[in-house]
Amino acid sequence: MHTHFKNRNIRFTKDIFLITCGIISACFGLKSFLMPNGFIDGGVTGISLLTSTLTGLKLSYLIVIINIPFVILGYKQIGKGFAIKTSIAITVLAVMLVTVPFEPITHDKLLIAFFGGLFLGGGIGLAMRGGCVIDGTEVLALYISRNSMLTVGNIILILNIVIFAFAAYFLNIETAMYAILTYLSASNTIDFVVNGLEQYTGVTIISDKSEEIKSYIIDNMKRGVTIYKGEGGYGIKKDIDILYTVVTKLEMSKLQGEIRQIDPDAFVVQQQIADIKGGVVKRPSLH
Repeated sequence: MHTHFKNRNIRFTKDIFLITCGIISACFGLKSFLMPNGFIDGGVTGISLLTSTLTGLKLSYLIVIINIPFVILGYKQIGKGFAIKTSIAITVLAVMLVTVPFEPITHDKLLIAFFGGLFLGGGIGLAMRGGCVIDGTEVLALYISRNSMLTVGNIILILNIVIFAFAAYFLNIETAMYAILTYLSASNTIDFVVNGLEQYTGVTIISDKSEEIKSYIIDNMKRGVTIYKGEGGYGIKKDIDILYTVVTKLEMSKLQGEIRQIDPDAFVVQQQIADIKGGVVKRPSLH
């Protein structure tokens, strides 16, 4: 019981730290890069920036107001804890936008688009790692994806195309083009922060030399392997061992190279994995 309580406290402290760093990073990206130069991004933040530019209303108010429906949706779709953390994070971000005196760093448009997106995306990604969002687009995308054939990624892309189209019409095409650069910088940073270098790839291997490949994965790469018993359906029917393992993106080329050395005719299928829990993904070193 005591250990469980201690682990919960450690996790809670880690979440608060990540969310705090995320809010500071997003605030810096907005105040030092995007806001002073009239740049916009995608998502709810992009809608808020576009509305602020067109109406003159304060961004801090708009970020809170426009995110309210998404917080309610998050409460219904994900849970009470998520909604509370998200509400607090968005409110703190809005307050910081008013009170923290971050100064503009540069007026070079390319640098603004890249670094504005980098810090804003890093902030959103860190907040997501902490268990909340400071941009409600993902919540809406998750809700729509559960009720349609579209994926979360497709929905976010469609929403952002609409935002950029509005920016091109109401502002100008150049602003919209820089907004797309900002969005690409932000979305790639979010992906890196959330998934990191440890993004996993599931690998299915069918080979006549499966025993050698299995030994290499277990002994050299220190990875776990699952063996499926299969039957060849092409040509002569025969029993085969199908290997399945999970490696990081960085290890993938190393594994592919070794498979080609052992069996150039091996059939290899790769699948990107968003997240994994449990199992023997990596065996601890015996040294």
